[in-house]
Formats: sequence, C-alpha cells, structure tokens
Amino acid sequence: MKGKMPYSSLIDKCMKRGRWEMIPITKPYFDEDEVKSLKECLDSGWVTQGPMTERFESLFKEEHPCKYAVSVSSCTAALHIALLALGIGSGDEVIVPAFTWITSASCVEYVGGDVRFVDVEAGTMNIDPEKIEEAITPKTKAIIAVHLFGCPAKMDEIMGIAKKHNLYVVEDCACAIGAAYKGKKVGTIGDVGCFSFHPRKAITTGEGGMCSTNNERLYCKMLQYKNHGANPVKREEGYGKPYYMGVYDEVGYNLRLSDIQAAVGIAQFKKLHLLLEDRKRCAEYYMEKLHGCPHVILPAAPKGFGHTYQSFVILLKSGDREARNRIMVEMQRQGIQTRPGTIAIARTEFNRKKYGLLDGECPMAEFCEDASLTLPIYPFMKPDVQDRVLELICRAMA
Repeated sequence: MKGKMPYSSLIDKCMKRGRWEMIPITKPYFDEDEVKSLKECLDSGWVTQGPMTERFESLFKEEHPCKYAVSVSSCTAALHIALLALGIGSGDEVIVPAFTWITSASCVEYVGGDVRFVDVEAGTMNIDPEKIEEAITPKTKAIIAVHLFGCPAKMDEIMGIAKKHNLYVVEDCACAIGAAYKGKKVGTIGDVGCFSFHPRKAITTGEGGMCSTNNERLYCKMLQYKNHGANPVKREEGYGKPYYMGVYDEVGYNLRLSDIQAAVGIAQFKKLHLLLEDRKRCAEYYMEKLHGCPHVILPAAPKGFGHTYQSFVILLKSGDREARNRIMVEMQRQGIQTRPGTIAIARTEFNRKKYGLLDGECPMAEFCEDASLTLPIYPFMKPDVQDRVLELICRAMA
C-alpha cells in the first residue's frame, strides 16, 4: 500500500477537481429508513418472497386503492403476466402506443400476439384516442394505455372505446406511481395496472414491479404465472403438509420480488409523497424558466391529470434530430446527462421487419423520438444545478 493515496483522500481530490460534478439524469433518494428496513429483513433470516413482500403489497394497495396487488421482478414481468392472465395469445392483436419504452410492445410478442401501433398526441405524448378505433380489427383483444413520463393517458376516452369493442385495458404505469387521473389513481381504472420500481422511477426497489387489479380471477392467474405455474386455488389434500409440492397445471416463470427488495420499497413508500412533491417543484422551476422559449414545446399536464414528472421531457419545435443530438453531445461534454424521451417503437428493426412498417406511419411518434430531450430531474435538486442545465440548453439552442 506504500505510496498509494487513501481512498477517502482520492474522493476528496476528485471532487475538488470537479470530476464528480456530473449532473445525472436522475438519482434515487435513500436515507437511514432503507438501512433500517434492510437490517430488519436480514435479521429475520427471510430474504426471498415473504412477509416484507406482503407489507410492500399492502402499502401499494393503500396508495393505489385496489383489491389485489402482485409484486414481481420488473414492470416487464408485470406486463407479461398481465397479458397471460388475460388470455392473450397467438393470433390476438393488442393496441400499443407508437411512442413508449420497447417492453410495452415486447410483452405482446412474449405471449405470441401481434402489435397494432397507434400514434400519439402532440401534447401529452400519450396514445391518441382519436386514432385507436381505426386500428381495431376482429382480432383485437386489448389496449395497452401507457401513462408516459408520469402523465396519465386519456382514460375516459380509452375506457369508452374498450367498452364499445369489448376489449381489455392494461395500464402501463411504469412511470406513474402516485399519479391520479381525474381523482382516481392510475392502475385502478383498467383491467390490470403494471408498475415499475426501477431506479429511474419516483421510488425504487433496485429492480421490481407490481400488478394491480380488482378481478380475483386475474389476480390468481398472475400469482400462478409469476411463481413457476403453481396454482394458488387448486390445492390437493396434502396442502400444508411438509411433503406437499403444489399443483402445476400451467407453465409459469420465476418472476418474484424478494423480501430484500421489498424492504427497500417499504422505506421508499414512506417518502413517496415528499419525493413526488419535490419532483413537481423541480418541474415547475423548469417550466417557469423555459416559458416563452421559441425553440421548445414544454410537457403538457391537462387539467385533472396528476403529472408526476418521472421524466421532464421537452421537444425541439424544429424536430431536427441532428440538432437535438448536437445539444445532447454538448451537454454530455459539459457533464450533464440526457436521453431522448423514449423510442418510436414502430420503427425499431424488429417491428419494421415483422410488420412491414415504413417511415411516416406514426409521424407524431417519430417526431417525439427525434425532437425529445430529457432534462435531469430528481428530488431535492438545487435551483443552481437546474440553472446550469438551462443555461447550457439555451446557449446551445441559440
């Protein structure tokens, strides 16, 4: 060790040199609550799915009032078992917005179904209800309504269309924990809600997800699919005996959330409203400073839509992808992390090939991908840090 700088001194030196002044696109917020909850879990000796998971599910049901909650390993897993529980399979079609994270569509492929892409609105960047009906065919079985970046989709219109055509509705609430639509929490409006606890979300378990439903049959099927196919209803005479192994009448998966992850989630839930409120404060600061900027379109938050600002995404009015990319590269060079909003999934390589899609089929989704720029946002972000982001963006756009 002789001649080597102590680790603590190295940290101090790097910070003084500014190497650690990068502004991340987001970051989770932890304090002693998570440490305490984790210690409780580890001291119990039960670290797989168990009592902590049950407590986490109970806290979720208090926040998003529903009869049943099923914790899983990710929102991708949640979407997967939701479609399985709904009976979506080969030959069935599911409507998906053309501008969303790729798993909103991939989950349809997992179960052997086909995707029908629908373009999005200019304001909310969510699925455009006016374009849904023209995509419905006799094979259509469900609509996946994504609450993108924490802004609820227009659920009144979507539920009306679904009722008219006898379709299921799956709410992709990956970005929208705590969000409300006209006074009702997202994930409680459609048949199933699917949530994410990835580190970019408002609260996190590292990786993790949740399904919400008020339908007991769907609840039991989702329990079964996440747990190796073990039927939670059909139980033989030996149930409860040490030799009993269960009834496996479906092929299932191992998509369970561990008690270690749930312990973190329990602590995070205590801070949910505080964290959401501060995200809103940060978003309002950006909105105030960028108001009137001729180069950008700001995030829309219609009246009655409780935007949680999981991401703060602006659009360059020009739609110039190369100009947007140059701004992002310059921000990276200056130590500010950014990303496009998300993906125009109708023009990904897989979907182009499978469905024969061409450029221009979902023009607003393509515009949103090309023009979107995600600004750093996280709880307790200081105004001077936001000012640094704003200064660089404005300079680059000018």
